[in-house]
Amino acid sequence: MKAIQQVDRFKALDACHRQMHQQLAELVDLLERLDTDSESPHTRQKAKTIEAFFSEVARPHHAEEEQLVFPDLLLSSNAELVQAVQTLQQDHRWIEQNWLELAPMLRAIAQGEDWVDMAELKHNAEVFVSLCHDHIMLEESLIYPEAKARLVEALASRARRLAQQAV
Repeated sequence: MKAIQQVDRFKALDACHRQMHQQLAELVDLLERLDTDSESPHTRQKAKTIEAFFSEVARPHHAEEEQLVFPDLLLSSNAELVQAVQTLQQDHRWIEQNWLELAPMLRAIAQGEDWVDMAELKHNAEVFVSLCHDHIMLEESLIYPEAKARLVEALASRARRLAQQAV
């Protein structure tokens, strides 16, 4: 049962990455809109939606990766794999730090406040978008495939043991 739940969790993690890509694109679009349309209800709603997604969905996603995906890989004898996981853990800390600076600015825009320094917002958002894209690319190209392969092997090993016990 636990293995089936892990398979389902990977599907959810993959889906979250697709949502992250979409919200990162929305953030880029928002930055472009702010130059000409910063006061519109649509722009404020977009800022609110982006802030809510990254605060309420993306942050727990990273915590789940730390608990579900990374621990087994950190035990690997493959030094490059361990280094990649450690890089992703550092990314999580940097993403979090960057988000703690960016989120209040997005909330302010969503609430129609005018204290936000647009140059600082754009810089922080560009760093955030770049870091998130690079982070997701490493996870999807190396970490997730490796973790999924290990899960498949564990399921196959379990099935073999159960088959031997049934004999």
